[in-house]
Amino acid sequence: MYLEKINSPADVKKLSGEEMKALAQEMRAALIKKLSVHGGHCGPNLGMVEAVIALHYVFNSPEDKFVFDVSHQTYCHKMLTGRSAAFLDESKYNDVTGYSTQHESAHDHFTIGHTSTSVSLAAGLAKGRDLRGGHENIVAVIGDGSLSGGEALEGLDYAYELGTNLIIIVNDNGMSIAENHGGLYTNLKLLRDTDGRAECNLFKAMGLDYTFVKDGNDIESLIAAFSAVKDSAKPVVVHIVTEKGRGYAPAVADKESWHWHVPFDAETGKPRHEWDGEDYGDLTAQYLLAKMKKDPTVAAVTSGTPTVFGFWKSRREEAGSQFIDVGIAEEHAVALCSGISANGGKPVYGVYSSFIQRTYDQLSQDLCINNNPVTILTFAASVYGMTDITHLGIFDIPMMSNIPNLVYLAPATYEEYIAMLDWSMEQREHPVAIRVPGAVVHGEKPTKDYGVLNKYEVLQQGSDIAVIALGAFRGLGAEAAKLIEQQTGVKPTLIDPVYITGIDEQLLDSLKSDHRAVITLEDGILDGGFGEKIARFYGDSDVKTVNLGLKKQFLDCYDPAEVLRDCGLTTEQIAQRAVQLIS
Repeated sequence: MYLEKINSPADVKKLSGEEMKALAQEMRAALIKKLSVHGGHCGPNLGMVEAVIALHYVFNSPEDKFVFDVSHQTYCHKMLTGRSAAFLDESKYNDVTGYSTQHESAHDHFTIGHTSTSVSLAAGLAKGRDLRGGHENIVAVIGDGSLSGGEALEGLDYAYELGTNLIIIVNDNGMSIAENHGGLYTNLKLLRDTDGRAECNLFKAMGLDYTFVKDGNDIESLIAAFSAVKDSAKPVVVHIVTEKGRGYAPAVADKESWHWHVPFDAETGKPRHEWDGEDYGDLTAQYLLAKMKKDPTVAAVTSGTPTVFGFWKSRREEAGSQFIDVGIAEEHAVALCSGISANGGKPVYGVYSSFIQRTYDQLSQDLCINNNPVTILTFAASVYGMTDITHLGIFDIPMMSNIPNLVYLAPATYEEYIAMLDWSMEQREHPVAIRVPGAVVHGEKPTKDYGVLNKYEVLQQGSDIAVIALGAFRGLGAEAAKLIEQQTGVKPTLIDPVYITGIDEQLLDSLKSDHRAVITLEDGILDGGFGEKIARFYGDSDVKTVNLGLKKQFLDCYDPAEVLRDCGLTTEQIAQRAVQLIS
């Protein structure tokens, strides 16, 4: 065994070529074993094993600094920088995160989880080095479709201006999360097909030096290429061609599904636990495909994550030109949708809450100022969504609900979600976002006209205290209301606000006559959130208002139940607050 003896990059430098090849096999075996139990980014890491070994063989981390875009390739980096136990010992699998983080090791320089950032961050490190008179190598690693992001292109553009040592490793496996999209990738293919000799070269056009490595899974070739650019006095791109999922047949055969994977049986590749319930992504794609067949102006738009709303490969093919993948370019996606709408189309943009954060300017400037009727579906917007610090989905309400003209809706059931989606696509007055719930819950088909804005739904009429439960927290509100009545004998009013972006002044004003207190519940951070709108309305009245939601903090690798308990969002805690308010 070589991997268990690697305590730092210095140990890699002692290995012979054959020993490094054996190390690569051990790393792949460790990756497959851990990922089969733990889940995580499979394809990207399996494809980058040799490149990471070669990087640590040639360069001198942490003096030479590596910045891994998205952190998809950091599993291999962590193995060689003193963290191999987290990949060899199942009891320590949770000792490291799935992303680079400076809090874990001196070999990591940033906490990174969103794409297209490594070149800009590395350029900043290089500029900081130059300002203080340093001489270390700065290495950015970028791949898996991240080049299509605007920040990546901005970073490449600035790299020329920097004019000093900056080494950019372009990991080209021919893939994004799904297939690549955009003209940029036609140039990468041309470079692959011509062994880097094509006259048309994106990187040279930006004034950068360029080196091509045909076999990016050959350690000797990689060491030669990296050695040639080490201590370069100019910015240089090293374009390496790797195989995503290398060494694990299922990941090679289906690169899209194995970009990130749930725990699986290592022998068969089949998931350890099959999901047989309903899923909002799948249901959304079914709805949109049916809509497309009736209306050629409907377009489904994604920014590199097509399965977020159920468009796996066969469905993308079925939708044809009515399905648009802009690559990892969320800002472009929002502006594109605004343009499609302005010229008669009906675009629906499906996006994770974590990634819509990248589009604030486009939401405000390109979409909402122009008031174009676009539909945005915000997925994983919940404490129950992704739990890594870089992928939190709990900040969307403060960000989106305070942009003028945007109507942000919060359904609680599938029937409400579909009704909202149908209304938003057919109306021509507002840009609309829908906060897609997590678990699929069914209810009655709504008769509500969503075009009459900011009219809340009273689900239960009571007195003394009102519980206003937003979206997916409606069930929590109903449970709390029942417990409050049991403990106090007072039947609370239960309200579903439906609209995140506005308040029902008439209804809220009417509560003043026979309600002493109001409790709001929301699945997002409180600061700038929905509940504060209610508290502000009652600020100069006698109605006490308590807002319950999440604290403003960067959570990481958390247990949702513990977070909710810490925020007072269990049924018992809500009832206790109610008792205090009205006793």
